[in-house]
Amino acid sequence: MNRLFTLSALALLLTAVGCQKHETTALIALPTAKVHLVTNGGGSAAESWVAATLSATQHATLSTRMAASVKKVHVQEGSHVAVGALLVSLADDDLQSGLKAAEAGLAAATAYHRRVENLQQQGASTPSELELAQTQLAQAQAGLAGIKANIAYTQIRAPFAGVVQAKRVSDGDFVGPGMPLVDLEGQGSLELQATVSESESKRLKSGQILPFESDGHSGQAQITALSPGGDPISHRSSLRARILKGGAELRTGSFARLQLPLGIKVMPELSVPRTALVQRGELNGVYIIKDGTAQLRWISLGEAVGDRYPVKAGLLKGEAVVAQPGDLKDGQPVEVAQ
Repeated sequence: MNRLFTLSALALLLTAVGCQKHETTALIALPTAKVHLVTNGGGSAAESWVAATLSATQHATLSTRMAASVKKVHVQEGSHVAVGALLVSLADDDLQSGLKAAEAGLAAATAYHRRVENLQQQGASTPSELELAQTQLAQAQAGLAGIKANIAYTQIRAPFAGVVQAKRVSDGDFVGPGMPLVDLEGQGSLELQATVSESESKRLKSGQILPFESDGHSGQAQITALSPGGDPISHRSSLRARILKGGAELRTGSFARLQLPLGIKVMPELSVPRTALVQRGELNGVYIIKDGTAQLRWISLGEAVGDRYPVKAGLLKGEAVVAQPGDLKDGQPVEVAQ
């Protein structure tokens, strides 16, 4: 009886497994999808634009070489200041005490030096006594100059006329040497900061004038700096261009775009449209067609130019990709539409 029961249970289990296998097979059977293909494109020699940011030609982050408490911050964000305007005052009580002592020491050294000089003229002192008096006077003068220099470091002043962009400290804060206190941007001239690829930088040179656009305004900018080497990670070179015309109504931090000369290759040899991309988290891929099925291919992309992305790795020249994959699945049968 037990044996018959065991055989029956085994038969039922095999039947269930068979049904489950049949259902799984039915689930993975995907319908044929009709797709359009697009060939990965090459570069063009048409005019191109690069993204840029507007910034002031003069910019400084002010700090101090002293360790002290902040006595008072005299400005706020957006304050317009003149050259030499006092921005931040640091506590200098100890330095003021040292200043009085240094002034007293200098007065004593000066008086002693004068007496020794008078005695020297009368022949009542030796040359070594005069030399010692001169040394003491020089030491007192140097000590006083050092104290005054340290006091000057407690008075943070504007090196140029400009606008306060950021106030990094408040009254009562304790600051140390090199700690940022105030960010200051100069008024007047603006510049564009951008990065360009190796192929783009080959057609550019310092002093060259390029058109630009920003916030509906257009103008001209002159290249003032172009780094000879590229960043080791992005492989792009930095560019700075001073605005010559059209910058009167622009503000720092605004987005702009700089037009490169004709003839610069916009794209590398391989590129794909944005609509062809399949994204899975940090991964980017495209579908290629092989043996009548869609195959997902992961690729490495560069920085977008317009609606296309340069392909660094993963595709071969001339390979066609699905233009708009939508909900296409890896391994799904496809029919290529003409």
